[in-house]
Amino acid sequence: MKKRPRQVQFIVSNQPMQQNRRPIFAGNWKLNLDSKGGCVLVSALLGGLPEDGPTVVVFPTYLAAPSVVAMIKGARIEVGVQDIFYEKWGAFTGEISPAAALAEGINWTLVGHSERRTIIGEGDALLAKKARAALAAGMKVIFCIGETLAEREGGHTFTVLERQIREGLLVADPTLGPNTTVAYEPVWAIGTGRTATPEIAQEAHQFVRSLLAKLAGSEAAEACRILYGGSVNAANVRGLMSQPDIDGALVGGASLKAEEFIRIVRYKE
Repeated sequence: MKKRPRQVQFIVSNQPMQQNRRPIFAGNWKLNLDSKGGCVLVSALLGGLPEDGPTVVVFPTYLAAPSVVAMIKGARIEVGVQDIFYEKWGAFTGEISPAAALAEGINWTLVGHSERRTIIGEGDALLAKKARAALAAGMKVIFCIGETLAEREGGHTFTVLERQIREGLLVADPTLGPNTTVAYEPVWAIGTGRTATPEIAQEAHQFVRSLLAKLAGSEAAEACRILYGGSVNAANVRGLMSQPDIDGALVGGASLKAEEFIRIVRYKE
């Protein structure tokens, strides 16, 4: 890396670490697995996940999601969609609305995943509309933020995160309610095999939490779960989860392997 990001601007209070933040492990399947493959995977997960452990959410493709919901049948795994639209119904070809997702028993959604931002070209204003609509309908939102390699090497990491929070996340949910989760996913560490060290990840998470405390209040910021996403696997999850501001993980490729994802969720063992 050529430059380190500028110093964190907002200082976290000296309050003790929030002990009531239940970890979340979210498996983003991206464009992988049909209905049959998705059901095989969740069947294997159900056999290996702890009864009383972290929150576990899987994000299949739109086509596979209803079958996965039916397979789970109320078990402790929850299901989400990988993206959402801000209108309820209408002439919006290819889109999925909160109403449509909820009708299928799906109550989680990702918003602003780095691939939606960098490949599809979605910006903060659009992502704010999506997240606001999902929250208003009663869905739970994982709102993704993160910088590209060029932005990190240019020393702009915290500038980018602040913009994404101010113009995206907090436009959608100014009070940072309990249905909003944040995922910090450095774009340079997704699908590249490169992972931020626990210390680099913690630096970003601490910045995010302290900024949320300034903008939405310390109580809301302490309660908000902030996940790390960026080539998380069974080998590095324990180090990441040892950091005080990392409350779980948004997992990509490793979530497609039942044994690996179970080991991630059971990181304490």
